Amino acid sequence: MTKLALLNNVDHADLRVIAGHGAEFGDNINQVLIFPTEFEEIQREYPIFFRRDAEGQLQSVALLGLDRDENLFLSPNGWTARYVPALQQRGPFSIALSSGAQADAEPQIHVDLDHPRISRTEGEPLFLKAGGNSPYLQHVARVLGSIYNGLEVSKPMFAAFEELQLIEAIDVEIALDDRVQYDVPGLFTIAQDRLAELAGEDLERLHKSGFLQVAYWVISSLGNVSRLIDLKTQKLAAA
Repeated sequence: MTKLALLNNVDHADLRVIAGHGAEFGDNINQVLIFPTEFEEIQREYPIFFRRDAEGQLQSVALLGLDRDENLFLSPNGWTARYVPALQQRGPFSIALSSGAQADAEPQIHVDLDHPRISRTEGEPLFLKAGGNSPYLQHVARVLGSIYNGLEVSKPMFAAFEELQLIEAIDVEIALDDRVQYDVPGLFTIAQDRLAELAGEDLERLHKSGFLQVAYWVISSLGNVSRLIDLKTQKLAAA
């Protein structure tokens, strides 16, 4: 259940947020939605793939584990990678447009008061004693801004990739040994051969839109599959 409220420094003056990571906060997931605005950081840590949602629309995900409800970057001490995906950073917060004319609508921060991170006694304060936003809340606002802008960028990005036939299915088959094998279905990536063949107006348009760099980030991220294998091997050896 969720109990959303528009965040303000009067009703929520004493609100705090437990900022760590753990299974109790919903971090034990093997895939997480990500956004083009964070691809540069994501590609250094995790493999980036695409998948289709229930309506058939493409979305971007980072692969975090191989088994169901497995995050290989989550330890008893928290998240071990240098960058935590924005959706997992945002905690109990979300962003929505204010009511009114669409042109005048502004993004506003909402908080889920029933979220397990919410506390009145421990964690990071949201507001300063004088009423201003705390450094933690300023960080949350930046994260939500990245998500909001990423949502706006995703649709034209996928439209450009599909127009140029750059999306292709990929079989992610991982064999740790003769007995332990994994097959992660339903994933897509950038068609490297097709990307290499782009020239002229198509290449220039993709470059000017900023999506050429994004495509290369997706490709370079695939090297992180080997990191997942290493982490999984270490986990099984320690079991």
